[in-house]
Amino acid sequence: MIWTTVLLGRLCVLHIALLLLAEGNSSSSSSSSGGPWGRTVTFRRDKQAPRLQRDTSSSTDSSNPSRDPNFASCRLPLTPTEHKILDDNTQETGFNGDDGSHVILTWVGDGTGVILVLSTISAPLDSYLAGGSSRLYRSTDYGKSFHDISHRINHTFIKEELGISVGPGSSVILTADTPIVDNPGGIIFTSMDAGATFKSTQLPFHLDQSITYHFFNPDYLVALSIDDGLWLSLDFGARWTKVHEGVHSFSWGAGTNLFFSCSRVDAVEAEERGDLVLKRTRDLGKTFTIIHEDVFSFGYIGAFLFFSVMEDPRSPRVMYFSSDQGETFSQALLPSASTEQFYSILDGDEDMLFMHVDNPGDTFFGTMYTSDDRGILFSKSLERHLFDGHRKSDFTNITSLRGVYLTNKLDIDGRIRSVISFNRGGTWRQLKKPQNVNCADNVKRCNLHIHGEHSRKNRIVPMLALSEPTAIGLVIAHGSVGDSLSSSQHPDVFVSSDGGYNWIGTLKGPHHYSILDSGGLIVAVEVHREGQVKTIKFSTDEGQCWKSYNFTEQPFFFAGLASEPGTKAMNVSVWGFRPEEDGQPMWVAVTIDFQSLITRECNKKDYEEWLAHSTDKRNSERNGCVLGMKETYRRLKKQSVCRNGRNFVVTKKQIPCPCTREDYLCDYGYYRHVNTSECVRQPNTPNKTFEMCLNGEEDELLTAGYRKVPSDKCQGGFTPQGVVQTIIRPCGVKPSPDPSAKSTSVGHFDTPKERLVLILVSVGAAVIVLVAVVSAVLVVKRGVYRTRMPAYRFSNLRMQDDNNDITAELGSAASSNGTACQHDSDVVRVLQDSFGTFSQIFRGL
Repeated sequence: MIWTTVLLGRLCVLHIALLLLAEGNSSSSSSSSGGPWGRTVTFRRDKQAPRLQRDTSSSTDSSNPSRDPNFASCRLPLTPTEHKILDDNTQETGFNGDDGSHVILTWVGDGTGVILVLSTISAPLDSYLAGGSSRLYRSTDYGKSFHDISHRINHTFIKEELGISVGPGSSVILTADTPIVDNPGGIIFTSMDAGATFKSTQLPFHLDQSITYHFFNPDYLVALSIDDGLWLSLDFGARWTKVHEGVHSFSWGAGTNLFFSCSRVDAVEAEERGDLVLKRTRDLGKTFTIIHEDVFSFGYIGAFLFFSVMEDPRSPRVMYFSSDQGETFSQALLPSASTEQFYSILDGDEDMLFMHVDNPGDTFFGTMYTSDDRGILFSKSLERHLFDGHRKSDFTNITSLRGVYLTNKLDIDGRIRSVISFNRGGTWRQLKKPQNVNCADNVKRCNLHIHGEHSRKNRIVPMLALSEPTAIGLVIAHGSVGDSLSSSQHPDVFVSSDGGYNWIGTLKGPHHYSILDSGGLIVAVEVHREGQVKTIKFSTDEGQCWKSYNFTEQPFFFAGLASEPGTKAMNVSVWGFRPEEDGQPMWVAVTIDFQSLITRECNKKDYEEWLAHSTDKRNSERNGCVLGMKETYRRLKKQSVCRNGRNFVVTKKQIPCPCTREDYLCDYGYYRHVNTSECVRQPNTPNKTFEMCLNGEEDELLTAGYRKVPSDKCQGGFTPQGVVQTIIRPCGVKPSPDPSAKSTSVGHFDTPKERLVLILVSVGAAVIVLVAVVSAVLVVKRGVYRTRMPAYRFSNLRMQDDNNDITAELGSAASSNGTACQHDSDVVRVLQDSFGTFSQIFRGL
């Protein structure tokens, strides 16, 4: 059986689909979702066990090696004593009489050992299954035993689509399946003690999707109803308040900021036309701020709020970013996207974002960009970045080492090749050939290529590359060795111990794998073509050698591996189902505890000091410098067979490196010269910027042409000195108040005559300036119009009071929301706005 892992969280998002078309459901038999508080794994029991398939869309040729690479997995025999220890610490649970097609496992709390298992079936959210049944089980010993606690939720039917929601602490929410007709709302069951007890609550609405927790406060809940109402609860679901209508989507921001998009017109077509309004509430639904209109979609990741705007149904979409919770925002310096194109946020944190911009047409590739810390300036990172027809990217964050990312590109010759970056997308390179694998003599370029989401979607591999922050440098992935990624043959499993610099072939054929004990233990289950399994493999030396253990005498159809999030545990559960004599399959869970096998606690001698990114030992000063920092970790030696334990904490020493030009990127209005690598000013930037700012707020951006790469910690060394600093005026960045301006006001002119003189002088000067501006526009318009630059935009915020439905313009938010490329009619608008200001002056006399 095949299963997939999708990690959804606050700060780490493998893939946020922004402005994407609707995607079909995955055909895999298992999936998992996780947040800051736990992880949920779903196993699906299909009528017939799916098997890994060969992708016939890509033909084989001599540029790829044969199916059997010349590496042999190191196998060590299991001693009789080890076998008996594992037998004594392996528990099998059969869920007799359970006919659920889906099993949802959820770990509750951190280190509690509590697992909730919901056995249920899948059905559309808008349907009600009369007589539908589900069962709820609970384990308090990390899955070694389970108890049926269905009576605690009154044997209520829980759909797979809503399932179990886990929040901070030990909070749990189950959503019941209730008929929409003749019922005011649904029913939820809430627990604050990890499922030991449950409380039933009748909702005043029917849920459209699962309830969403606040990041830190479990009492704050937000939900979307089937009639597009936005509901809030401040007491863990006991009471609910409808705070807005016509809502399409929502997302928590920092603190109590809640963002949501709503419709001004027909809710069905508003998103397609880009007619949504993006709003924010800071006080949990009491007041609302309009951030922007004409929104196509939005999202929130790291510290960035991002949204796309379609100001006209025929115009391309443009991206806007805000790093201050929507107070101000700026148009990203990115190519615009047509209705057939899309943007996609690949990853992000508080410092930067990875953005994919689709190429026009059905090319299945685009360009990857990385942002600065403002979310404004985007630099081209990788061209021809693969993004297949399923709107899936192979982009992967290698979390076991800072700055490492892995993805695939579609080259001009039509072949897919893997590339890796060790400096957060600054540069990309192909992966080295594994040390124990050789290519055929006729292969010109011999590299390792990693299978990603594209291969998983096509059922070539059962799971994606795996890394964990606590297992420093460790990466496990499916791949093939040759000139390009081979999809005509089943891949093998490869392991890296240094974050992707060097690899070895470790297991032949596709496997499911999991990291335990902070990297001190790896387990794997081979995917057999007949679908049934009985053996688990494990390694205590980061995949150098493996031992095998038969955990059952009766093989069963494999559904997936399940282990506690965080890699601290030393037990793993193998899930599947076994056909019974009556023809009805039975769910089976086998939990293997390796803690009794690996009993010795690690001591100081078992660890080593390891310099990350060490590639140039001849240059001691720069060796290991990545993003301005050397990092030396304390990690377990491969030959040490011992337990890191639950108290293991990753420790590292950081030493800043001297800065070089590579630690800087070129700022807005500058580009890197090919010969000198210096950032030089783009020609004609002042004129282009001047015209763009005629009808918008301006801000003086003082720059020497260089801006430090986000997350770069270098000190000393190269500094952008000796360069004449230049003032660039990008439109739309909210200016900070000038303290010196406060000392000048009308109040300094005390007599009426002085005030009259001031007014007349102001009016006269304004008229002169107006004429000069209009003349300049007419003269400069033709010379600059053809070579316009993207403009920064400033938000036009409005505070709306829903009680009396009055909208008031905020004085500090006055700005243009017009397009960057203005037509001649905008000149008339300038005149109208200016004379309107003069009329207000004269009315005040």
